[in-house]
Amino acid sequence: MTEPEQRSLLLIDRDPAQCRLVTALAGREGWRTLTVDDSEKAIATLGTREGMQLSAIILDQCVPGDQAAELIAELKDRRPALPLLMLTASTSPQLAVEAMRAGATDYLVKPVSPDRLMQALRNATKREAARDELTPLSEKIPARLDFDDMVGNASSFRDALAKAAKAARGHGHVLIEGESGTGKEMLVRAMHAASPRAKTAFRMINIAGISANSLESRLFGHEKGAFPGAFDQQVGAFQQCDGGTLVLDEVDRLSLDVQDRLAKVLQTGSVKPLGAQYGFKVDVRVIAASNLPLAAMVETGHFRSDLLALLSRTSITLPPLRERDRDIGALTRYFLHQFGQQPGLRALGVTSDALRLLGSFDWPGNVRQLQAVLFRAAVFCDGDALTEEDFPQLREIVGQSEPAPRGRIRESAGVQLYTEDGNLRPLEEIEADVIRLAIGHYRGRMTEVARRLGIGRSTLYRKLSDLGIDNAA
Repeated sequence: MTEPEQRSLLLIDRDPAQCRLVTALAGREGWRTLTVDDSEKAIATLGTREGMQLSAIILDQCVPGDQAAELIAELKDRRPALPLLMLTASTSPQLAVEAMRAGATDYLVKPVSPDRLMQALRNATKREAARDELTPLSEKIPARLDFDDMVGNASSFRDALAKAAKAARGHGHVLIEGESGTGKEMLVRAMHAASPRAKTAFRMINIAGISANSLESRLFGHEKGAFPGAFDQQVGAFQQCDGGTLVLDEVDRLSLDVQDRLAKVLQTGSVKPLGAQYGFKVDVRVIAASNLPLAAMVETGHFRSDLLALLSRTSITLPPLRERDRDIGALTRYFLHQFGQQPGLRALGVTSDALRLLGSFDWPGNVRQLQAVLFRAAVFCDGDALTEEDFPQLREIVGQSEPAPRGRIRESAGVQLYTEDGNLRPLEEIEADVIRLAIGHYRGRMTEVARRLGIGRSTLYRKLSDLGIDNAA
């Protein structure tokens, strides 16, 4: 019997560089990779002795092109239990729908970070078949750029949006912390769209997706001959984003050496490419995103305190979905509405029993996982509304006989008026939620917030202080 450490992967790809990368990444986790560069070889491989021992398939859509769905269907017809992940440069929701209906387990939009790719492969090959439905799929619907599209009324979430909306109008660096899937990238894009730099350079760099050896060159640039293999000059991201915004995703993955250099750039406003004798003054706003709390990393010596201080002039924390479970109903309806506008899908409702089931799960993958599960259910739904029956694996995990907590069944279409035991909430708490909602809705424009609430600015700021609402930016 083949041990888990000896699993085999079939990679259908014609890009040598990508083949080497995937083979190396998979090899670190004990996978043996077979590589083929066309559809015929892929189908033939399934019938070989090695093909019978496969545990997963990764297909780059560039190989079959427009016939990707046909190839997926044929591969799944021959090996129905074999997980299949498709890599593509296309963001078309129609292609995602076709791939999933043909049998794809996941659909990853390039460029995809190594961590994201390997996590998708791990999820797809978990032995617990009942959990397949909850595999965190990649985003299928183009990200919105507006604060109004960030749905939720939980006080911690509205506080984060209010702070982000106000910070968006400034030029200072911003740190956004939160678990994977909480919406950090969407918040970053909303902030950029609402900022004075909205029409200037904007670039996102995923630290985890770049090797340590090339990260410094990517960020700061290098001169020709700066190191072996530096055959040409490279302009770094800081110079490319001069006057604009640079987003550093997963900044918690920076090495201490690069952290030191980044701190000096932010302190001096000057960047010096590797091998250069001079530096360049740059005006770059940095928005850093982290899956881990950086303050805790400072305490353990894994993150520099001076860099944290520079990045966190404005610090925003997005709460996990398990702490805003009353938002699940609103998020569900929002996503279903978005799906209904995409080619190949249609508008769907959702029943109360389905909402009750969704509200009973802890969503370790947060909003991204909820979106993925709803997308999968919408693709295969034959009725006019999603019901419990459209989430069979989720029902099995949660347990049909275990009722959902009362607080999770109650939906939040606006400000919550009642406590979980059915009594009215204190007026002070309701007032605080209304103010948070208004600050987020009007994107931190306090004059407009005061006007819409029918109070003066001085009264508004007094209420912010009395109610303990964080409005710092």
